[in-house]
Amino acid sequence: MKRWLNLFVLALLFSCNSNKSPHIVISTNYGDIEAELYPDKAPKTVAAFLSYVDSGLYKNSSFYRVILDEGQSSADNEGLIQGGIWQSNNAKAVTIKGIEHESPRQTGLSHTTGTLSLARTTAGTANTEFFICIGDQSQFDSSRAVNPDGLGFAAFGRVTSGMKIVRKIQKEPANGQSFITPVIILDVKRK
Repeated sequence: MKRWLNLFVLALLFSCNSNKSPHIVISTNYGDIEAELYPDKAPKTVAAFLSYVDSGLYKNSSFYRVILDEGQSSADNEGLIQGGIWQSNNAKAVTIKGIEHESPRQTGLSHTTGTLSLARTTAGTANTEFFICIGDQSQFDSSRAVNPDGLGFAAFGRVTSGMKIVRKIQKEPANGQSFITPVIILDVKRK
């Protein structure tokens, strides 16, 4: 009987741990941003992103792009910041295979404040570049004005702490959509 009880407890612990969503910490020179990832909703996207994290790919990368909602200023806190290795290690970025696209239609995830999502051109081209939404950005769910294919961007997580850091980064001086001085991502690690 004791043996069965031990097996039951182990099985219960394993099932609880396997359902826990992974958390990551994006460390910047402005502070840390913590996010929860959703492997149950976007398994391919999360698996790929975590493989980049685990390989140390984001060490000394950067947030290099900012998009403000039309007619907004960074003081309005609407838009997004985008980061990854495109500027810091482009030679590596162009060699990484694209991830099979997991559309918001499939995942049920929407681009609201704090959403982490992958940048892409066409479906299946997203890899290392990601963005964080500031304010409601539901046009990234399926708008043909944003993506001609209407499939949206692959949302895969949400900021759980550090939105003040995200907004601070967003307010950095920019020339168009590019930060004049990219904000260094010291590293991205699992928590």
